[in-house]
Amino acid sequence: MKRIDLKGIYPPIPTPFKNNSVAHDHLAANIDKWSAAGLKGFVVFGSNGEYVYLSSEEKCQVIKTVVDAAPSSMQVIAGTGCESTHETVRLTNDCARLGAHAALVVTPHYYGGQMTEDALKKHFTTVADQSDIPIIIYAVSKFTHINMSAKLIAALSRHPNIAGIKDSDGNVNYLGQLINSVDKDFDVLVGTAGALFGALTLGCSGGVLAAANVAPKMCVRMADLIKAGKYEPARKLQLKLLAVNNAVTFIYGVPGLKVAMDLLGYYGGNPRPPLQPAKVKEKMAIKQILKDAGLLD
Repeated sequence: MKRIDLKGIYPPIPTPFKNNSVAHDHLAANIDKWSAAGLKGFVVFGSNGEYVYLSSEEKCQVIKTVVDAAPSSMQVIAGTGCESTHETVRLTNDCARLGAHAALVVTPHYYGGQMTEDALKKHFTTVADQSDIPIIIYAVSKFTHINMSAKLIAALSRHPNIAGIKDSDGNVNYLGQLINSVDKDFDVLVGTAGALFGALTLGCSGGVLAAANVAPKMCVRMADLIKAGKYEPARKLQLKLLAVNNAVTFIYGVPGLKVAMDLLGYYGGNPRPPLQPAKVKEKMAIKQILKDAGLLD
């Protein structure tokens, strides 16, 4: 079951809200617009999807909307990681029945002090054993404060139903350690556009990038150039993308990403409380960053 091709660029799509409810019509319209950009697929319920604010029922409804709206040639990856192994398995298989092709499983972290390598190995192995679709490990230590060693990832990479890892730290040294040690069929995906050039030239399979929500063609173009060995134009694109990536991830976060989407013809809308909408001054700064990157006239 592990034989799923994850090579390519995926946006971790935001969940659109209107009057604090999921706006399924706007979600479908966003999917339609992204589908023309050359992306490999969509990651639903990454950190940018505000998944911690969604109920299980809402998650299932969102997955159904994305699967129905996406072309059959594109992959839908569902973020199904929960704090308990039991709930992770349940949500993963619910999403599988709705058409998700793979599951992105974040490291449990609430009881961080107890999340030893043995506990994490048991968690991911059990989920993989019981999942109807391949799983992808999701390492995002800035939120979870959980770090997984390259040795542990290498061991998990041998499991027939663990297909890859999304690493959001962007540490090229760590990515290199992973590439050197994991199974040959295991895909390493970088989780930040700021490290895309370095990660792809090192041998990563692709990326799950917040910036791909607002600059999908630029991210895909960079990946294509690197694949073709055209490193100089790819390097220039990377430099052009840095400010955009910093704006929609580190500086302004999900509210800023949604502003950028609104400016570029997608539907971003407001985040779900307690997240607050971006302020006017922040919106002006984001608009200028998009102009400087050539994404907005």
